[in-house]
Amino acid sequence: MAMASSGLAYPERFYAAASYVGFDGSPSRAGVVSKFSNESAALLYGLYQQATVGPCNIPKPRGWSPVEQSKWVSWDGLGNMAPTEAMRLFVKILEEEDPGWYSKVSHLVAEPVRDVEMNHSYKVELVRENGNSSPETKTIPTENGSLSETHDKDVVMEGLSSVGVYDQWVAPPISGPRPKARYEHGAAVIDDKMYICGGNHNGRYLSDLQALDLRSWTWSKIEVKAWAEALESSSPVTAPPCAGHSLIPWEGNKLLSVAGHTKDPSETIQVKVFDLKTCTWSILKTYGKPPVSRGGQSVTLVGTTLVIFGGQDAKRSLLNDLHILDLETMTWDEMDALGVPPSPRSDHAAAVHAERYLLLFGGGSHATCFNDLHVLDLQTMEWSRPTQQGEIPSPRAGHAGVTVGESWFIVGGGDNKSGVSETVVLNMSTLVWSVVTTVQGRVPLASEGLSLVLSSCNGEDVLVSFGGYNGRYSNEVNVLKPSHKSTLQPKMIETSVHDSVSAVHNATNVTRDLESEFEAGQEGKIREIAMDNVDSEPPIKIVEETGGRLIAALKAEKEELESSLSKEKLQSLQLKQELTEAETRNTDLYKELQSVRSQLATEQSRCFKLEVDVAELRQKLQTMETLHRELELLQRQKAATEEAALSAKQRQSSGGVWGWLAGTPGQKSDDA
Repeated sequence: MAMASSGLAYPERFYAAASYVGFDGSPSRAGVVSKFSNESAALLYGLYQQATVGPCNIPKPRGWSPVEQSKWVSWDGLGNMAPTEAMRLFVKILEEEDPGWYSKVSHLVAEPVRDVEMNHSYKVELVRENGNSSPETKTIPTENGSLSETHDKDVVMEGLSSVGVYDQWVAPPISGPRPKARYEHGAAVIDDKMYICGGNHNGRYLSDLQALDLRSWTWSKIEVKAWAEALESSSPVTAPPCAGHSLIPWEGNKLLSVAGHTKDPSETIQVKVFDLKTCTWSILKTYGKPPVSRGGQSVTLVGTTLVIFGGQDAKRSLLNDLHILDLETMTWDEMDALGVPPSPRSDHAAAVHAERYLLLFGGGSHATCFNDLHVLDLQTMEWSRPTQQGEIPSPRAGHAGVTVGESWFIVGGGDNKSGVSETVVLNMSTLVWSVVTTVQGRVPLASEGLSLVLSSCNGEDVLVSFGGYNGRYSNEVNVLKPSHKSTLQPKMIETSVHDSVSAVHNATNVTRDLESEFEAGQEGKIREIAMDNVDSEPPIKIVEETGGRLIAALKAEKEELESSLSKEKLQSLQLKQELTEAETRNTDLYKELQSVRSQLATEQSRCFKLEVDVAELRQKLQTMETLHRELELLQRQKAATEEAALSAKQRQSSGGVWGWLAGTPGQKSDDA
């Protein structure tokens, strides 16, 4: 079996070769690949990816990282080469480089755990939850049509961490006593362990603390020793059950449990601390005015401060207030931000970008769900609502999110009708949405109240989800390896990049400039360089062509970025000119406003004088009316007097005539 022409057939021979090179992460083969030339190492890397994963279908990496660019070009250059052809070419190159390789691994002929994208079978298992049985479809990796089995947990972990399938949810092999199914729990990662605290199950709040080892995928329950309330209580009590709280890792060995719904809610938010060393709970002593108690809020760690927004208080009133807790001074502050804040809501998601911008997405009220995106500038404390682009997600609440570099992954949630099946990602720099993957059926990933955390396996980011509710409560774990660039500190040998700027101008040195080392498995190392195509031409010529294409692509991208920068500068200059013009117009309008105000004051003074004159005239008019009435009275009195005198004279005149006629002259003599 030591001869190259005998032994295992394909594809077993390919897997043995890959194990010998170190692509399966075998610790015993950690230094084998280092003796290969850069060109051969690159060819082997690309062929292994083509054989196990298939044609490259991940997006071209963004940014100026030569290593990421070269990796993508290396794999993408193989096009639609058949996996079997890639396997044979992989073994052929290995035999040319190390003719005696097979004799060195004759005792390691068993196949390693291969990438789950090669073959899948779907096994329907009967899952019993809350007394009800329901069929559930699980994706199980197979090899040659039979289920793959292993008794080594480390091998299982290595197989999972080296999975070549990106952007797909996979159920890891879980062991240990599983926690009770739940949703609205808290989750956080410290030292390769995911901690689950509290939650809601059948309307009852939970208080347990569970841990999932992300290396062995084993559950264990944390036995809490005691609870001391701010060192003021001599009699320890159990931690109060709660749901809708936030769990934040702190100081490397502590967990902060912030807010949450409880059976007997307090008036204000309490921050509880769990010490992983002593396994004890305590209440964090804070100063200032704490916010009102609530659940379903967002809590985001920005540097050494916690930023709390929204939620629902104990009276089911929705909130949109903003509070900050300084973890250095332990002081609460309520912030009055400028701009239009998001409407009151709960069960939304929040993330921080560039340690300056707080992004807030979705959430719900009592009657509706949202898919709006709001941004808070933490330096200017001003809200804005930018325009979203790409495949904008549907309205949802109860979803979970985690950031990987500039990418913000959103999983799950619901719209009061059904769970959301797609996993989406937002580029926080460009605000462009895209769909990562979509699940089918009523599965835990399409649930409300699930948790999502970020971990790292062999230098690669892994998203881990747990729990949720979509008609039934879940306690399942699912993992996804994103294809987007990681920002976690990988377990890698430090990359050696010799002057990337000169590499853009010097094509002959591109292969040396783009060298890097990464860990494949626990300690396996493989050197990566740029490669464009694999055919019958010598490897050196292939790499030189790849270097030329890579340089051309980098130059084109540089020119495009410079053009965009010029456009942005021109637009900025135009905006400055418009701002200057607007300020000038504002000054003129202010002067005109002052003039109008002066004229208005003058007119008001004239009006006041006129009102005084009118009052005086009204008073004189009333006096004239009184005099007129008195005059009329005097005139009537005079008329009556004259009329009476005339009547008397007339009577006197009438009496004299009749007396004369009657012969009474005496009257005349008397008158005389």
